[in-house]
Amino acid sequence: MRNSATLHAVITGGGSGIGAAIAAQLAGDGYRLTLLGRRLEPLQAVADQLPETIAVSCDVTDPESVAAAFALARDQHGAVDALVNCAGAAPTAPFHKLDYAAWRGVFNLNVDGVFHCTQAVIDEMRSRNSGRIINIASTAAQRGYAYVSAYSAAKHAVLGLTRSLALELAGSDITVNAVCPGYIDTAIIREAIDNIVAKTGRSDADALKTFTATNPQGRLIQPDEVAATVSWLCRSAARSVTGQAISVSGGEVM
Repeated sequence: MRNSATLHAVITGGGSGIGAAIAAQLAGDGYRLTLLGRRLEPLQAVADQLPETIAVSCDVTDPESVAAAFALARDQHGAVDALVNCAGAAPTAPFHKLDYAAWRGVFNLNVDGVFHCTQAVIDEMRSRNSGRIINIASTAAQRGYAYVSAYSAAKHAVLGLTRSLALELAGSDITVNAVCPGYIDTAIIREAIDNIVAKTGRSDADALKTFTATNPQGRLIQPDEVAATVSWLCRSAARSVTGQAISVSGGEVM
């Protein structure tokens, strides 16, 4: 890896939640950043708060959109030293009500997006014999959850890709890892809690237990905890850590 003052990280899904927390962390580490996502407005709002950060509209499920976005990223900040694949979504439905279009949509975003973005950086990383690829997976990559079968299957696929690519690149200074958070304290979870309260009349505290019950620490994971894990994986001190599924989940997965 190059000197930190010249490092360039690309973060997909960088406009909110975990992605925004990772952006803030890596900016603090001295990285120049490119934030990618479908909606430019939230990306730009995050970018405006950080030094040497640009926001680029990109549909990670579209190879042409990805190619154009990475070309712009390189024009602005040079070669990509670290790729954080954070874009994803976890729609819920019982399996018997899940149609094929919805299934494919989950895979297009959560798996194909990782494929397209990783393909966009792998050749330059190999030519320089250096790089970090970090896939934000989920504890759903490590165990099953009811009503998110498509998401769990997709994240298992991401973990399989992580491990296989890590082995392919093990002779280089390129590492590939997955970070697997449990339920995160983000706007999405807070909205889900509000929906439970509205539909069931349960209290906020009781609705929160829907998401904390499986965590032995009994709490939601904070986005900055995931960001700190990504930061560590990007450092030279973590050069021997590759092919791992690092569970940030309060002991839910061991």
